[in-house]
Amino acid sequence: MNILIAGFQHETNTFAPTKASYTSFVQGGGFPPMVRGADVLALRNVNVPIGGFIEAAEATGHDLTPVIWAGASASAHVTTDAFERICGEIVAAVSEGGFDAIYLDLHGAMVTEQIDDGEGEILERVRRIVGDRIPVVVSLDLHANVTQRMIRHASALVAYRTYPHVDMAETGERAAQILERLVSEQRPLHCAFRRVPFLIPVNGMCTLVAPANDMYRLVSALEDESVVSVSFAPGFPAADFAECGPTIWASSFSKEAAERAADALYAKLVDEESRWDVPFLTPDEAALEAISLSRAASKPVIIADTQDNPGVGGDSNTMGMVRALLRHGASDAAVGVIWDADAAAAAHRAGVGARIRIALGGRSGVQGDAPLEAVFEVEHLSDGRFRFDGPMLNGMKGELGPVACLRIEGVRIAVSSVKMQVFDRNLFRVAGIEPERMKILVNKSSVHFRADFEAIAEAILVAKAPGPMAADPADLPWKHLDADMRVRPMGQPFRSMGPVTA
Repeated sequence: MNILIAGFQHETNTFAPTKASYTSFVQGGGFPPMVRGADVLALRNVNVPIGGFIEAAEATGHDLTPVIWAGASASAHVTTDAFERICGEIVAAVSEGGFDAIYLDLHGAMVTEQIDDGEGEILERVRRIVGDRIPVVVSLDLHANVTQRMIRHASALVAYRTYPHVDMAETGERAAQILERLVSEQRPLHCAFRRVPFLIPVNGMCTLVAPANDMYRLVSALEDESVVSVSFAPGFPAADFAECGPTIWASSFSKEAAERAADALYAKLVDEESRWDVPFLTPDEAALEAISLSRAASKPVIIADTQDNPGVGGDSNTMGMVRALLRHGASDAAVGVIWDADAAAAAHRAGVGARIRIALGGRSGVQGDAPLEAVFEVEHLSDGRFRFDGPMLNGMKGELGPVACLRIEGVRIAVSSVKMQVFDRNLFRVAGIEPERMKILVNKSSVHFRADFEAIAEAILVAKAPGPMAADPADLPWKHLDADMRVRPMGQPFRSMGPVTA
């Protein structure tokens, strides 16, 4: 076959402070930078879905027509300009024809300034051109908010099974295998789709622990000769539209087999609803517990500053956890990574060893957050270039722009000029901080950091410091959520929380 391939990834937090512009996709942030044409094929060695698809398709002897791959760090809405330019390139290539199948590497939780369901819009535009004759197979993030429109216009959808997302390339490979089945069978798959009636906190989705690891074991077990693919997407609980939330779907050439598999997975999830709830610590509770645990620990105690995670739409510059560490006299503590280009520039002007008075971070606009005005010692400076050595983007190069390590009392702070989630230890090392030598690490991340940090952690705590991404979806000011959706596990349906705004 000749297969047209393209990718367009964004996870949209409609409550976040900063939108994703076209430049955001050019730079990539925590993703590879935008690439076009033959340069897309260089992603074959990167742990992203299109990388796994390329390797699998090339190994089977297929020809590939690469169009574009673009991803940007989670944020508020994708601008209309960015969406139309990138989607427009994909649709234009589809219009030219000359291919036998299409593979799209999408996220599943994109909301634009004008469109609630970005992926559904992309798929509908593509399907309008190719009709029913061309198979369109799509890989999705585990955090996809899957819609009826996506189900209707894709020949098959397949989602990640790990969070941290160490199986992104593997998911692309599974998409290639599903495409092979579709072509060999020459008949459509039946998709049995179920919408789960409660939102799940992001921190509860980690597949390294229960209940998520139990759920994904069943996902794998339900696949057999008759059931081609089973997926569970816990969703991204920060997109304010009616179809936000967890979903389950199973695909088979037999309608009965697909329905049975979807029913089994749905029953397990709903029966175990209470297991998906998550306890959180206040900043002071997290700081005190970390200090206490670290006294006898041989490894760092890690605090997830989850509500300012740039991977879910935060801007990675809230000061709540820094202030809590300082209030309680923490020592040998490190915080990363604070996105503050002005502070990094001031440190580079002053030089290593200088003491500078600045107002650091605190630009979220969230109640309870403010810049930290203080004198900091400049301990380390770098150009911010590094390589990912952890499991998620292993081997990929990263750029944080000018970086500084600023020290205040017993706390070191890694400050960057580019926003990026801490899912690799090298984001500390590029600031001159050896994470293994710290007693306490505060990571601007929710779960992804576990892929590289869990091996060095004495304990992992989750703090609910002021930030733009509410760790508990019940805390968000929803307006457009489905009226019957419960805003957290065992919580109240949205209809009971006030009038639903159309």
